[in-house]
Amino acid sequence: MAVKIFVPIIVSFFCLAVNRSLVLGESRTFSIDYKNDCFLKDGKPFQFVSGSIHYSRIPQYYWKDRLVKMYMAGLNTIQIYVPWNFHETVQGINNFSGDRDLEHFLNLANQTGLLVILRPGPYICAEWEMGGLPAWLLQKPNIVLRSADTDYLQAVSNWIAVLLPKMRPWLYTNGGNIISVQVENEYGSYFACDYNYLRHLRTLFRFFLGEDVVLFTTDGNTDKEMKCGTLEGLYATIDFGTDTNVSTAFQRQRRFEPRGPLVNSEFYTGWLDYWGDQHAVVDTQKVSRILGEMLSMGASVNMYMFEGGTNFGYWNGADHNNRYRSVVTSYDYNAPLSEAGDPTEKLLAIREVIKKFRDIPAGPMPPATPKFAYGFVTLKKVGNISSLLTVLSPQGPVKSQYPLSFEEMKQFYGYILYRTKLPRDLSETTPLISPLNGVHDRAYVAVNGVFQGILQRDTALVIKVTGQKGDVMDIVLENMGRVNFGDKINDYKGLLSNLILGNDVLTDWEMFPLDIDGAIESGWPHSEQRHPQPSPSKGPLDGPVFYMGTLQPNGLAWDTFLKLNNWTKGQVWINGVNLGRYWPARGPQQTLYVPGPLLSTTRPNNITVLELEGSPTRRLVLFMDRPQLNITAGKS
Repeated sequence: MAVKIFVPIIVSFFCLAVNRSLVLGESRTFSIDYKNDCFLKDGKPFQFVSGSIHYSRIPQYYWKDRLVKMYMAGLNTIQIYVPWNFHETVQGINNFSGDRDLEHFLNLANQTGLLVILRPGPYICAEWEMGGLPAWLLQKPNIVLRSADTDYLQAVSNWIAVLLPKMRPWLYTNGGNIISVQVENEYGSYFACDYNYLRHLRTLFRFFLGEDVVLFTTDGNTDKEMKCGTLEGLYATIDFGTDTNVSTAFQRQRRFEPRGPLVNSEFYTGWLDYWGDQHAVVDTQKVSRILGEMLSMGASVNMYMFEGGTNFGYWNGADHNNRYRSVVTSYDYNAPLSEAGDPTEKLLAIREVIKKFRDIPAGPMPPATPKFAYGFVTLKKVGNISSLLTVLSPQGPVKSQYPLSFEEMKQFYGYILYRTKLPRDLSETTPLISPLNGVHDRAYVAVNGVFQGILQRDTALVIKVTGQKGDVMDIVLENMGRVNFGDKINDYKGLLSNLILGNDVLTDWEMFPLDIDGAIESGWPHSEQRHPQPSPSKGPLDGPVFYMGTLQPNGLAWDTFLKLNNWTKGQVWINGVNLGRYWPARGPQQTLYVPGPLLSTTRPNNITVLELEGSPTRRLVLFMDRPQLNITAGKS
């Protein structure tokens, strides 16, 4: 047994020591040497030491800063996902500009001296909304995602025909820096196990990228995952973290890929956080020890993540094992570079390991970006959502006997207000029930403007309400992020089944799609000449209410962290940019990362807060010079 494990490791190490001459003028090549169990770059043995970075989670302004830090840490390669829904949020409209300028990111990496492992999906997982798949796919109600389903394959083919021709000039063999391309992502963990789907992707990738590019798969460290996720013609790699026996894991890779380089495509330096859980931490010494062990075997390793970044806006994903769990806004991941791109002790320890195996660039590690504590800002009430519908839903409601989903409304992210009227007098408190667990994901219920309570997917299916016949019931429905992993990624949002009030099925709905981001990007509410006068609180919780304030300029535009102490749950925008969700009442994340480039040094900085449950008596927010990501305050 020991011979089976260590022979390929010795051969792979030998491959690193082989010195082959590269004939001057020979074309650039990147390939797999199956005889000597290694990669060949321009004819010479090559071992990549890579780190994952997601351009979609980092402002474009900071891309170069992060890449330089990764290069100075000793990496020779980076690994990136391409989130399909980030580029084609609306079907047929592709966006590759600004923070979505993928080719600019590739160019910066090339200038920095970093090769690229490209992971274009179409599914990426990544704790990203719906695993990178666009929610508009769900407009086909019976679609089977990640399979040879006709509707799905047509959409995938259209997208790949847009993306991969842009990537072909960036292949290493064409003078660029992309050395390999992953097909799908951890497909073996998905229930479908559809080889026809993988064959279709292989054909597409070869057609657009050519026959010479190294195509590979990545799967988890089990036989089932490796079996369903691998396909002839795609080099099979594995992923695992610090709690795994390295030799045993690579032995599993060898069973599916008997010759070629050992590759861990996702070596976990940290882990993700869910709302209400403890902040995840992976021990630095374990990371260093396992990394050194793999590199000493001659394995190529990608560290996931090297910098995590931030789930700005509505881009966080979710998980669903026994219940729905939403991923927090910070994707810090306990990675070597922090959420704000700052070097950590883990990064310095990793650099010391890498130095033992390859020359690293001379010179100091670039410092952390400057931070500033701008202090307290007082917010004032703008109004509750129901009073602002002319601004937030200017096109008016869609009417239906029964409630429609977000997908049917073509409002794929954010919030929708569902409105109906009470069918009879409620002489006593009456249960409002979601009998089929049809609230996806959180419903904030009010009757005639009086907040009644919260229905929540999987955990709170009944509340008690009061009112009279004809009273208006408003339900603000929050999409908290679609499931990104497993067999529940067909994650429809909204009121997916009828609500029952006592013995009555509620009907005759009006649904208001809320374009909150569009209104705020246009300057609302700060551009309004007059605002509704603040109304007194109606109880311990007010329900969904907007607040506004300004951070006065002080000549600096440095990174900062926004803390909403004693606020409950909601969303924050600064100067029109959606920072993401806050939920300090649940934790562990207590602060939101505010990139300095969002701030103005000369004009008042507009702050808009949508508080979904209840604001504190003193409506203050605090800008700090450091994050707080590890306080689980309790469960609501």
